[in-house]
Formats: sequence, structure tokens, C-alpha cells
Amino acid sequence: MDKIKIQDLEVFAKHGVFPEENVLGQKFLISAVLYTDTRQAGKTDDLTASIHYGEVCQMIETFLKENTYQLIERVVEALAQELLLQVDRLERVTLEVKKPWAPIGLPLETVSVEITRGWHTAYIALGSNMGDREKFLQDAVAALRKTEGCNVQSVSDWLETEPYGMTEQEPFLNGCLELRTLLPPEELLEELHRIEQEAGRERIIHWGPRTLDLDIIFYDDLIVQQKNLCIPHVDMQNRDFVLRPLAQIAPYKRHPAHQKTVWEMLEALKSTL
Repeated sequence: MDKIKIQDLEVFAKHGVFPEENVLGQKFLISAVLYTDTRQAGKTDDLTASIHYGEVCQMIETFLKENTYQLIERVVEALAQELLLQVDRLERVTLEVKKPWAPIGLPLETVSVEITRGWHTAYIALGSNMGDREKFLQDAVAALRKTEGCNVQSVSDWLETEPYGMTEQEPFLNGCLELRTLLPPEELLEELHRIEQEAGRERIIHWGPRTLDLDIIFYDDLIVQQKNLCIPHVDMQNRDFVLRPLAQIAPYKRHPAHQKTVWEMLEALKSTL
């Protein structure tokens, strides 16, 4: 991806652990690498087709002057999120905040923290087989729309499906959505659990009835195998209630391990039924 670089922007701001730092202030140096597609701007000479680095510099200065934090880690994390939420066409950012006058009582040039943050694409499966199933699903979509750092891009139709695993229960209403998010997988999972709990979800019987079930199916092309988090979702290739709605919104999304598209996995599953 193309890069626009800002090097050592000087900002006088009031960040630091010591009270006098928050009162007197000091100089900070901010460097940013803005990842975006500059092709259209390069072809047309149109500034609106790119990122205005002058406006970004003003935004950085304003943000650092209007906020006060103790840790540089907090400064750079909050600034990265602000830029990603506010700057159009910004896909990813690498930020470094340098503190030239760090009060440690020893000679040094600078102390700095550098991070890279950006937008990710996740696919979420939704299901419900208790109460007003459609309302539970619609409320979940609305809750994700309101979650900071999450943008719902598309939502499949709601499909009624037979229960999986424990079959002696009511039919499910299932769907999938595409989510653009700044949250890492673990934090996204926490948000999904929060939304489930608000819908009255109780984890009593494995594969049992539930007001709301939210699962991360894909997160970019990431492969994660942890105790409480598996991405891509385990056994998704054998679940019609996942593949059918997912094929509506992402038929050519490829499983990073199996290397089959959603459409191919769905067709393979159909041939076994």
C-alpha cells in the first residue's frame, strides 16, 4: 500500500507521569506513516483523492494539545484511533511519539513509542432460536453499528435453519455480516460477548437454545488457535447455517487454511447432504 510520511512534527503539549509535566508541558516529536491508495490522486492531480497531510498535521497538534495523558503509550494509542476514525481513505497508520526531554535524570536524546494500527475485515455469524429471534439479530447489528471502531459493511438475509448438534430444540434464525473494525480479535470477541449478555444469553448447555449467538468466522486472513478463540471458526466448513448466509455477502472469501472459497465450501457441503 502507498505511504504518505510525516517526520518529526513538533508539538508542545502536556503529557507525562509527573504533575509538573501536565502543567508546564514540553516538546514532543510526532512521526506518522499514512497508508492509503494514492493512485487516483497521482493520475488526476486532485488533492481530494488523497489524504491532506497538512490537515493531518493540524489534527495531530490539536489532539495532543486538547488532551492530557500520563503515558506516551496512551498518547500514541489514542492518537492512532483518532486518525483512523476521522481521516478518510486512511487504511493503516504507523505512529511514533518521541519525548526529547524525558525527566529520568540521565542524558539521552529521546524516548519514543511506535505502533501500527489499522482497519481489519471480520465476518460475524449471528443466530437465535429463542423469543423474538429477528429482533435479537437486528438489535445485535445495531449494537455493532454503535460500537466505537466498528463499521457494519453488509448484512445477509436472515435464514431459518434446523438446529446443529443438539437437535431437540426450536429452529434457528441465522445470518452473517461483514464488519470493518479497529478492534483486535480478542477485544472484538469481548464486545460480541457483551452484546450477547445484553440479549440475555446464558451459556448453560453446549449447542443449546440461545437468545443470541455471535461468532467470529474470519478476521482478515488470520489463523488463531487459542483456548477461547479459534479463527477461522472451527468446523465452519460443515455448517450450512454459516456458509449459506456468508455466501450471500462474501462468496469468494477464501479460507486461509483450507484455501477454498466460501462458495466452494458450500457446494462441497451440499454434495454430502
